[in-house]
Amino acid sequence: QGQEKLSCNPKKENGTHVVLCELGNPMKAGARITVDMALSVSGLEDIGEAITFHLQLRSKNSPSPSNGSVAVTVPVEAEAEMELRGNSLPATTVLPTSWQRVEGSQRLEDHGIKVEHVYELHNKGPGTVSGVTLSLAVPHLLGDHVLLYLLELGTEGGMNCSHHPALNPAQV
Repeated sequence: QGQEKLSCNPKKENGTHVVLCELGNPMKAGARITVDMALSVSGLEDIGEAITFHLQLRSKNSPSPSNGSVAVTVPVEAEAEMELRGNSLPATTVLPTSWQRVEGSQRLEDHGIKVEHVYELHNKGPGTVSGVTLSLAVPHLLGDHVLLYLLELGTEGGMNCSHHPALNPAQV
């Protein structure tokens, strides 16, 4: 009839984390009880797609066939907000209208004005992330003409990087 708060105590039993809740004593034969439980579980970043809870009703009285357990599987959804920040150094570049590239030169300044693009990928949380793929498309040709000469591509922070084979084709 009424609503009561349960007294629950966590403990370890046979290497498993167990939460033991006392429902009351004595209970009348045929009594029906509905229990709503809110569980807070941390450290689920690498647990997979779901977590399974095994629920069991046990009586302190003589063994009963109703002492069986039921498994409840709950999907795990990790939440993390990613943010991509970009910057160009210098921020503004004015190209001359009649730029003449020096064919066969190994000097950088003979191939154009150096512009460095820096991108930072930040995890704003709350969860951790792994297996993130960032695809960055840079237009390097305009028709048959070189628009941007892609010199190098680098990463920091333990990331792997794969790049287009058109990187530094003249080996400048």
